[in-house]
Amino acid sequence: MLIPTPPVGNSVLSVASLNRLVRDCLEAAFPLTWVGGEISNLTYAASGHVYFSLKDSSAQVRCVIWRSRAQLLGWRLENGQKIEARALVSFYEPRGEFQLNIEAVRRAGQGDLFERFLRLKAQLEAEGLFAPENKRPIPAFPRHIAIVSSLQAAALRDVLTTLHRRAPHLRITIFPTLVQGEGAGAKIAEALGQAANGGCDTIILCRGGGSIEDLWAFNEECVARAIRASAIPVISGIGHETDFTIADFAADLRAPTPTAAAELVSPDRDSLLNRLGQLENQIRRRVERSLADQQQRIDWLGGRLIHPAERIRQRHQENDALGLRLQRALFRQIDRSRLQLTTLGQRQTTARPRPELQAGALEHLRHRLAKQTQWALSQHSGKLNSLSSSLKQLDPHAVLTRGYALAIGPDGRAIRDASALAPGDALKLSFARGSATATVNQVVTTPEAD
Repeated sequence: MLIPTPPVGNSVLSVASLNRLVRDCLEAAFPLTWVGGEISNLTYAASGHVYFSLKDSSAQVRCVIWRSRAQLLGWRLENGQKIEARALVSFYEPRGEFQLNIEAVRRAGQGDLFERFLRLKAQLEAEGLFAPENKRPIPAFPRHIAIVSSLQAAALRDVLTTLHRRAPHLRITIFPTLVQGEGAGAKIAEALGQAANGGCDTIILCRGGGSIEDLWAFNEECVARAIRASAIPVISGIGHETDFTIADFAADLRAPTPTAAAELVSPDRDSLLNRLGQLENQIRRRVERSLADQQQRIDWLGGRLIHPAERIRQRHQENDALGLRLQRALFRQIDRSRLQLTTLGQRQTTARPRPELQAGALEHLRHRLAKQTQWALSQHSGKLNSLSSSLKQLDPHAVLTRGYALAIGPDGRAIRDASALAPGDALKLSFARGSATATVNQVVTTPEAD
């Protein structure tokens, strides 16, 4: 540490030079130091600087907090308050006054409280009380919210206003408790237990800002354990964004402010309505697109549908073609038989049989040939008649002319089993002449034989 050396000899210093040397000596000799005392002669200047004296039973010292530091204080100083100030020992040259330039201020005793806070936090953290895997998820759409707070707290009004604005449909139950002072921690833990058994979905634990002493009830071990013992998730909204308590670490979700806690737990009604409108539009578009696709499929199937009369005409054509094929086959068989007969006749002519010996055999062969030919003709004729009869039986039009009707179901297919129908189905009936539509009133099914 280099301390400025004052000039020696007969050198004459100006007052300004002397005061500058004194300031340099003081600032070099004393590092930033915590000084405790009571505030007096407090003045908030228009410039934003704060001036006061810090005193104890036997001495006092002038202090100043520059505006840039005063804006970060977060609470208002008052005469008579006992504080601890982190200060730079300095010297105000224009007036030649010894003073402290204050860098930070805390209420007296906060150092001990902070140490207690750190010890308890480390203990509970070592037990796994703050483990992320133990945090319970917050319901996305709760129906019943429990609020643990003081009935006189401004934070409670902010929470209720926010919930009413964002989700007026929510049911809210308030569990009043002390949030400051002697025994407040036990009262908060008791209220948390009541809220956990009150049939609610989520608990909001809230309180407005304050000093570490004001918020100390939320740093007690019983509150942290009551939060973790709760059967439903707990959201903490305690103090300002910069305030942290043991309850914040134990809670399933920490909100920077009570209002933020209300926003986190409540779905925005207007946003939900907008989302529902978007989903409704999506569903409408999908239904319209599906209907259009089905209509297009109906048109395509309609183009492939063949009228029963056309099917009958095709059957007639097939029957005529089969008849022609049978007739040609019969004629070919007769031609082959005639050819065989001619060949045999020629062989008989060219041979040199003995007529007197072969006359009987020849007559017998002629008789067999005639019978064979007649039999073959009879067989083919019977087969032709049988095929013609079968074709006539397969002819749908022939069936219709006997008084029957062709029933076409709603799917465009012929009805073969009454169990495929249901009352109210529309049928199309085709007759030998014309067609008609009908509605099924009753379905009578025939049980299957064992």
